Amino acid sequence: MQIELTQKSRTETEADIEILCIVDKNFDHAWVQEREILELAGFKAEQDETCLLAERRRLYVGAQSLHHDDIRSAYATAIRALRKTGAELVKTGLYLGKCSAQNIKAMAEGMVFGDYEYDVYRSEKAKHPIKRVLICNEDFNGKTIDFTKAQGYIDTAVKVAQATNYTKNIVNTPPDDMTPEMLALKAVALAEENDLECIVLDEKGLETENMGAFLAVSRASDHPPRLVHLAYKPQNAKYKIAIVGKGLTYDSGGLSLKPAEYMVTMKSDKAGACAVLGIMKAVSELNLPIEVHGIIGATENMIGGNAYKPDDVLKAKNGKTIEIRNTDAEGRLVLADCLCYAQEKVAPDYLLDFATLTGACVVALGEYTTGIMGHDRALKHGFSKAAANAGELTGTLQFNRYLKKLIKSDIADVCNISSTRYGGAITAALFLDHFIEKEYKHKWLHLDIAGPAYVEKAWGYNPAGASGAGVRMTIKWFEQILKQAEKQVQ
Repeated sequence: MQIELTQKSRTETEADIEILCIVDKNFDHAWVQEREILELAGFKAEQDETCLLAERRRLYVGAQSLHHDDIRSAYATAIRALRKTGAELVKTGLYLGKCSAQNIKAMAEGMVFGDYEYDVYRSEKAKHPIKRVLICNEDFNGKTIDFTKAQGYIDTAVKVAQATNYTKNIVNTPPDDMTPEMLALKAVALAEENDLECIVLDEKGLETENMGAFLAVSRASDHPPRLVHLAYKPQNAKYKIAIVGKGLTYDSGGLSLKPAEYMVTMKSDKAGACAVLGIMKAVSELNLPIEVHGIIGATENMIGGNAYKPDDVLKAKNGKTIEIRNTDAEGRLVLADCLCYAQEKVAPDYLLDFATLTGACVVALGEYTTGIMGHDRALKHGFSKAAANAGELTGTLQFNRYLKKLIKSDIADVCNISSTRYGGAITAALFLDHFIEKEYKHKWLHLDIAGPAYVEKAWGYNPAGASGAGVRMTIKWFEQILKQAEKQVQ
């Protein structure tokens, strides 16, 4: 599906069907020409409610407001509804809000998301009849916007949305078809397509790097682990950033075995790694002037005679020892070594990690919200602002010295779980903090995406399954810090 901007008005533009938003239930707007018919059909113009007037070749959709997330959701719903009609050419006008750029991007993203469906394993594939969408450069409320800038916003939004859908596809892939080796091959293919540098370490490479925690998690799996290091290095980069992703292609819980019902969605435990791949895809295709290093720890946590065990003591890359009291707290062990690797090999200006790390974060914030943790208040606030502008939900969880004491070990430097069931998302992040060097403490953010990464029911413009959590908000944050850098120069 191609999304294009046209200089023509809505009435001058030919199409099979037109999408019209009714914003804030305003049926009196000049663009709404079938009020009586809509009322007779029982259409209330609630958020994401649609009404197809086939004979008029119009699809009406409700939007609660001109807020970008309402517009994004409305257009996703509209495209989803039009897929049933067989229409190939669609037109619509502009619905600009306080920030015209945000709303144009939201419209385009919504369309791409509305056309997404994961059908790889179905005999009957999903239908995608819409070939082109023409966005007429004519605004709902008469606002104007530069045509070239608007087209640029659309192009950017499409690339980010496609990178998000790319991430969804990998997360949704079953564990037998997305092993650690296959995830590494996916990264190699991305590197070849997008001209990225790529290093892949096998077991011997991990041993050479002294990644004892990472290696322990992988021991009982028939599929060997992989560490992937992707790098995007543009000329005149303004920042150097490392992004680290947890890539548990399957997590059984290890010897601390999960109950059967909790294993069903564990293909999603690689969502942090998949977000890293999506971010690397987007940043390279957008040609952003930021050097980005994507580091992925890919492995499985399985059971077997050689599995790591509660009571084991492991040694991480930085030399710290870890007492194991629960083998289902494995993602933090993989991340610990990967974070050490990122600091040593990259020496970044900022360090971010993405992980479906704890069920406790879902308890704290709900299924739809990413938990943000770290030491630097301004960094957390800035990232949260970027996430909101991108349409992703976040909540900040605060560190404190009392929770830090709960991961103290009597026999090692740190314990891999807390001595209490409460505050588990924060104590997991505080465990990772043991592997962040002093000079990086205020450059590091931990993003627990356990809630939004994979939800078994549709929500908003997200289908059931993977949502691609982390991609859009990180790209938005990149754009935000670049603007800040430009202001400082001026």
